[in-house]
Amino acid sequence: MDAITLLKQDHKTVEKLFKQFEKAGTGAHKTKRDIADKVITELSVHAVVEEQLFYPAIRENVESQEDLVLESLEEHHIVKWVLSELDGMDPEAERFEAKMTVLMENVRHHVEEEEQDLFPAVRKAMGRKALSELGDNMEQAKKVAPTRPHPRAPDTPPGNIVAGLGASAIDLAREAGQEVVKKATGRR
Repeated sequence: MDAITLLKQDHKTVEKLFKQFEKAGTGAHKTKRDIADKVITELSVHAVVEEQLFYPAIRENVESQEDLVLESLEEHHIVKWVLSELDGMDPEAERFEAKMTVLMENVRHHVEEEEQDLFPAVRKAMGRKALSELGDNMEQAKKVAPTRPHPRAPDTPPGNIVAGLGASAIDLAREAGQEVVKKATGRR
């Protein structure tokens, strides 16, 4: 699958989760928490893969998009901070829904810019074969990408690749520990 198709699929997945969150009732705290957790995972993986592979490829092959790549990195930075604040936040907390609303607005803006401005320029400059190879690499990277936000980690190579490996290991250990606790306490 080509890189742009892969990223658009991620965008659709996240938008579907946003709509589920918006449709959940006022008292649907557990449902909203579950959706927020899925959003955190989806966006964390997506951001890492874009930062490790997609944006560097654009910077190397599509000079006219340098400013938009830099803006995208800054948008990712803000989103990762909001995700880190949402991670584990009580869904009944006063600012939980407001924080999710701000996250959704920021992500929707970012997606619109990518899909309307960046992706067409990238597709034109890079071509089908290069985007297909990049997409294959991105699919592989998603399998080992960190699943939690790490806003203090570097977002450009080579620092983000090294930090990503460590963050991924930490995230996997955290998730395994949470699963053990859930099983031991009978919570789901």
